[in-house]
Amino acid sequence: MLIKRFRGWELPESRATPESVFFNRRQLLAGGAIAAGAGLLPRAARAADEDPSASLYPVPRNEAYTIERPITPEEINSTYNNFYEFGSHKRIFKAAQALPIRPWDVRIDGLVEAEKTVSIDELLKQMPLEERLYRHRCVEAWSMTIPWSGFPMKALVDFAKPLGSAKYVRMETFLNPDVASGQRQSWYPWPYVEGVTIEEATNELAFMVTGAYGKPLAKQFGAPIRLALPWKYGFKSIKSIVRISFTEERPVSFWEEIQGREYGFWANVHPGVPHPRWAQSTERVLGTDERIPTVIYNGYGDYVADLYADLQDEKLFM
Repeated sequence: MLIKRFRGWELPESRATPESVFFNRRQLLAGGAIAAGAGLLPRAARAADEDPSASLYPVPRNEAYTIERPITPEEINSTYNNFYEFGSHKRIFKAAQALPIRPWDVRIDGLVEAEKTVSIDELLKQMPLEERLYRHRCVEAWSMTIPWSGFPMKALVDFAKPLGSAKYVRMETFLNPDVASGQRQSWYPWPYVEGVTIEEATNELAFMVTGAYGKPLAKQFGAPIRLALPWKYGFKSIKSIVRISFTEERPVSFWEEIQGREYGFWANVHPGVPHPRWAQSTERVLGTDERIPTVIYNGYGDYVADLYADLQDEKLFM
């Protein structure tokens, strides 16, 4: 007897985007026919077309990672963004176009066999690129669904060759206040820093993102490389990474340093653990403004709950 095991986040298939519609869109992207309708998207959303890695996309879909509701339209996702380097409002996509993404080097250091600096294009050549459909849940209680392209974070860890004493991965974004006006605000602890445990970094869900919607990552999404941790609140998914360090000490993240009572190190999604200033029991879906119930670990508990089985004394959901 064939027994199908359903994961807790699955909803009826009728709510998903029809496969024929989505794959037709992918063919248009690949063939360049979408140019005829380019006026439907803001110029900022199309800036990624100039990326020298454009020929790598679209990449093969990994069907193991699907979503239960329609993909958020690109024109909405690309114009509603948090990127505090360019301001605290949601319409930073125009300002983010000032970010130069070539040349772009990523420094790998700390507790590794050999420290090194690698260009983003050289890194892309060595990584197994694929597309995954992920849900994204912001701590502000809104959500979206995205076709990310990139590679497993575990592949990056293997590439870095950390020592056995490394317990955490600390990541750091760029620092360039000449182009990022938000970084001129001295009350923020720039550059943006985030961290995860080695176990989280090597979990199959942790994903280094280099593209979206079948093309290179737009600047407002965190080009040319960012992190996606779909079971955590979005502020953990650091953008525009320039440094990855392996350390024995737990990093203090950007928002944790600002207000640790509201933004902790773990930041796992939980509907029953409210933010000090708002509830987390429901979320607003971008594109429809529908209110839907929040699910623990953003619905990915089958993949990640075991990571925290021995950490019950920690504040895992803030």
